[in-house]
Amino acid sequence: MRCILCLDENVDLYIIIERKIYWKCNNCFAIFLDKKFYLDKESEKKHYLKHQNYIQDNNYQRFLSKLYIPLKYKLAKNDKGLDYGCGHGPALAYMLKTDGFEVDLYDPFFYPNKTIFKKKYDFITCTEVVEHFFNPYQEFKRLDDLLKINSWLGIMTSFYDKSINFEDWYYRRDPSHVIFYTIDTFHFLAESKGWNCEIASKNVVLLNKL
Repeated sequence: MRCILCLDENVDLYIIIERKIYWKCNNCFAIFLDKKFYLDKESEKKHYLKHQNYIQDNNYQRFLSKLYIPLKYKLAKNDKGLDYGCGHGPALAYMLKTDGFEVDLYDPFFYPNKTIFKKKYDFITCTEVVEHFFNPYQEFKRLDDLLKINSWLGIMTSFYDKSINFEDWYYRRDPSHVIFYTIDTFHFLAESKGWNCEIASKNVVLLNKL
């Protein structure tokens, strides 16, 4: 068994819940679901279509602003960005475009625009995305390749810590969520990539590629 984020073999069985097996990495501190319990692609897409993420929903925009506001102050006027894993309702991209930023969309199910992989970006956003990564090692390598020097990667995901009852945690109960990050995980990830790590607020991290 190797960690799906850092590929280290220092992994222990964390817990078994409803016959699902979860592992914990002692190197990067991530917790992840055993691969045999992943949704198939058809079931995964059907699950995402249940999300009521409407572009002009004010409540949804307020939720996304937890990432957008601290990120916006890191950006310059002409910076070009990518909303990675934007889903079927790319509200954050809409907010960025409204403020004058140029933003590309990518989502493997809803915006499978592979031309983005030939570009470099000043910033990339991943809101409620990284917990869905079946292969986070490869996904973060890809994100690093897409970022320019001195660019920003903004991530929103629910951080796990020991105060949370993992078994009852709503985030774990989502069948499309396969990996759970701690604050220490993001510090590890940043160090491994040569990035700076800034915990902007609860469940929001800004990573600066140097």
